[in-house]
Amino acid sequence: MKNIIKSSFSDFFFEYETPRQVIVKNKRVAVVCRIIQLGVLAYIVGWVFMYEKGYQTVDTALGSVFTKMKGLSYTNISGVERMWDVADYVFPEQGDSSFVVMTNYISTIQTQGKCPELPDGKNKNNCDSDADCDEGKYKRHMTGKCVNSTSTCEIYSWCPVEDDRQIPESNLVESVNQSYISRCLYNPTDDPLCPIFRLGDIVERSGFNFSEIARVGGAVGILINWDCNLDLSIKYCKPNYEFYGLYGTGKDDKEEKPSLGYNFRYGKYFVENKVEKRILMKVFGIRIDIIVHGRAGKFDIIPTLTAIGSGVGIFGVATVICDLLLLYLLPKRDYYKNMKFKNTEILEEKPDLPPTQKEKDQP
Repeated sequence: MKNIIKSSFSDFFFEYETPRQVIVKNKRVAVVCRIIQLGVLAYIVGWVFMYEKGYQTVDTALGSVFTKMKGLSYTNISGVERMWDVADYVFPEQGDSSFVVMTNYISTIQTQGKCPELPDGKNKNNCDSDADCDEGKYKRHMTGKCVNSTSTCEIYSWCPVEDDRQIPESNLVESVNQSYISRCLYNPTDDPLCPIFRLGDIVERSGFNFSEIARVGGAVGILINWDCNLDLSIKYCKPNYEFYGLYGTGKDDKEEKPSLGYNFRYGKYFVENKVEKRILMKVFGIRIDIIVHGRAGKFDIIPTLTAIGSGVGIFGVATVICDLLLLYLLPKRDYYKNMKFKNTEILEEKPDLPPTQKEKDQP
């Protein structure tokens, strides 16, 4: 028993076993095998290593940007000339990654008081008598009176009520498309890390027409994508800029969207003759959203070995496919089966029993 155990341990540690290989002289199967192996090799080298850079460890990063806008604009409304700078037509303050550039507006000077509602054009808020105006109704704060001149109910509100039924053409802030946006806070240059963009070019590259989007506003997205290979010099790590039209005016917008463009309201409050007043501004503009995405990769032995190991495993696909062809599809499949598999039979041994008395008596 001791010798058996010793022999087993010796065989386990000092003997090497290798699978038996059968060389098949079949051109069709050999060509299929090589084509599959070449495809796997091309996938590993071309896709995994060269395109996906499977030999690198990769990290992603989220970042933010500072923006600064420069430029003047000009309007001439009813003979009143006005110059606009960035403090007038950029919202909110400078430096954010999301801001609005005003391109059109509706201005209304208002005071607190009573005034008739604005007709909605669909006769939904029309009135014929005071009975049609429910006094104290919370939704519109009606006074209970019907104003004959407008056929609408009188309400408590900032008066007069803003009339935005017709978006003006003459209030367009001219030349704002010539304004420049810089991604740098200070000292913008022509360097790709600190570029300067003209607003009109940004709008055009996003797929919009500036003259169309300037009237009712819209939204444009700027994607700054950093894809850096740190195995190379850092000077090759440069951002790529892409521009997308997020929301605005288009040929099918009127059918697909209930509200066009982009706008918001804000008020400028002041006191005149001891009466509080405000200038209500309905601003139409181009909303700029800047998104930063970063990705960096550097050589690492662990992902390299992982990629190589997975690639070697994929090579086994060629063997499996060729075995299926040999054993199940080719005319000489039975012959190949006999060559590939060696069948053995285990013979049952009869136990050695002592002879019976009858067998002893036989001569």
